Amino acid sequence: MPILTWQFSNWQWVVSATIGILLLTNVLCRCFLSALLEPIKALEVGLLNFKDGEFSHSLAYAEHDELGRLCTLYNETALQLRQEKQWIYQRELMLDKVLQSSPQALLLVDSNDTVVFSNYSARALCKSSAALEGMKIDVLMQETSAEFFEVLQAGREGLFSIQVDKDETQTWHLATGQFLLNNQNHKLYLFKQLTRELSRQEVAVWKKVIRIISHELNNSLGPMSSMLHSAKLLTDHVDDQRLERVFSTIEERIHHLTEFVQGYGKFAKLPPPKYSQINWTSLLAGLHQQWQFNGPNILPTQPFLADQVQLEQLLINLIKNAHESGSKPEQVTMHITQSMQGVTLCVQDQGKGMSETVMANALIPFYSTKSTGSGLGLALCREIVEAHHGQLSLHNHEEGGLKVKIFIPHE
Repeated sequence: MPILTWQFSNWQWVVSATIGILLLTNVLCRCFLSALLEPIKALEVGLLNFKDGEFSHSLAYAEHDELGRLCTLYNETALQLRQEKQWIYQRELMLDKVLQSSPQALLLVDSNDTVVFSNYSARALCKSSAALEGMKIDVLMQETSAEFFEVLQAGREGLFSIQVDKDETQTWHLATGQFLLNNQNHKLYLFKQLTRELSRQEVAVWKKVIRIISHELNNSLGPMSSMLHSAKLLTDHVDDQRLERVFSTIEERIHHLTEFVQGYGKFAKLPPPKYSQINWTSLLAGLHQQWQFNGPNILPTQPFLADQVQLEQLLINLIKNAHESGSKPEQVTMHITQSMQGVTLCVQDQGKGMSETVMANALIPFYSTKSTGSGLGLALCREIVEAHHGQLSLHNHEEGGLKVKIFIPHE
């Protein structure tokens, strides 16, 4: 009996010890798993953030074990992704700034004919003050010109013209492209205004023609003038009225041709503007000494830089044309207005105005409706204005007469 009692007690001790060891092992496992589970949960949260595109989460676990090395790798990956995301964001900002500032009109349309991107030039071309994103093409085109709508519907690349108003037509070029964006077909429309570029090319061609003609005429006028002088010396002792009339006529024609060549030479070799602050009072006083006209009553008060000599020549030509239009001198008026963008000058008469044909060709060198005109005046005016990066336009006034409008931006 004592032996059985001892064996039973020994067995109880073994069971109690086993239970104690199990409980201790459970506690130790819980502590170990708790220390391991916390960084694993943090790692899981970080990976979920990666999935959502958020890379700012970092792990604080820094033990020198396998889990620590995994957390270090996670932190390095998060840092690299943050830097790449920031670089992409800055690049997108720069790209958006470039596209929005571009003078070319840009429209990006998805497969449902919905605008997904546009810039400010596109809004101006479509005559919209609000953003175009989300608008259907057919709804958008209701406010634009018929020519623009037809070109956009056809989607053909090339040149086309838009009638801005009854006196102005603009030339544009359309380029298109198709590509996949977010696994969806998109179409890109790129519109570039070529009105000024074509005008520059046209003027460049005319200048080349004028230089060639001037060169050939000068080569002939010089010897002709010399031979005329020699002929006068040889016939100095001959008293014949008919011979004097012949010499006088030849001399007059040589003088006229010389002035003709010099006039076109000024147009073909117009120097770049020498900018200085315009003295409006002095400029207008000089104009009033040469021609009669009314206004302007208000002069610009802010400083304005331009070539005063060229600006004076520009206004002389316009006022001279106004007087030759059949308008009375007191009906010739000039207005000057200044804005944040630049200065606008208007010269208006009460003459007959211009027909559509004359207005379409009035700025072309050699074109003139006057019997004694050289076709240089308005062409030189346009050249001076464009040399100042400005614009010149002709408009028939509703009450009769012609209005020449000039805009010159601030330098």
